[in-house]
Amino acid sequence: MPALLTYAPEDTAELGRKLGGLLLAGDLICLIGELGAGKTSFAQGVARGLGVEGQVRSPSFTLIHEYYGRLPLYHLDLYRLNDPSELEDLGYEEYFYGDGVALVEWADRVREVLPEERLEIYIDRLAEVEDCRKLKLAPRGERYRRLVEELMDVACAGNRNCDTGCFGSRGI
Repeated sequence: MPALLTYAPEDTAELGRKLGGLLLAGDLICLIGELGAGKTSFAQGVARGLGVEGQVRSPSFTLIHEYYGRLPLYHLDLYRLNDPSELEDLGYEEYFYGDGVALVEWADRVREVLPEERLEIYIDRLAEVEDCRKLKLAPRGERYRRLVEELMDVACAGNRNCDTGCFGSRGI
């Protein structure tokens, strides 16, 4: 499973921006990580990569925010979801199978309703270095395998340390 390290919230957002620039209509990005891992920073970067302007916030209390750029971005934060069946009330299928990009924070809470093909990104804090994050990329399906290859090419372009999986201010 390919992985990248970021060393600051800005690096995590920048990696998200690079991914956002590669996304197509119908793509599903699933973010998995503990509270404070950097999921929202990454999501904000994805929004920038899709050309979304203005502030992008985590939709913790409303569950879904829609943003418009090059493609619509459907940002779902499922932290407060008690049961996957609650997604049905939200009409999740129009987001997962719609004409935009669906980005789901806390996707591990609803695995049973997720489409089989998707990109899962596991974000972990590394205790050894403050603000360091390890992002593990788990493509599910051919489209997402190619997307991860493209992201690694873009993220590692000009990065002399990319063979170690570094990205950002300390990795360049």
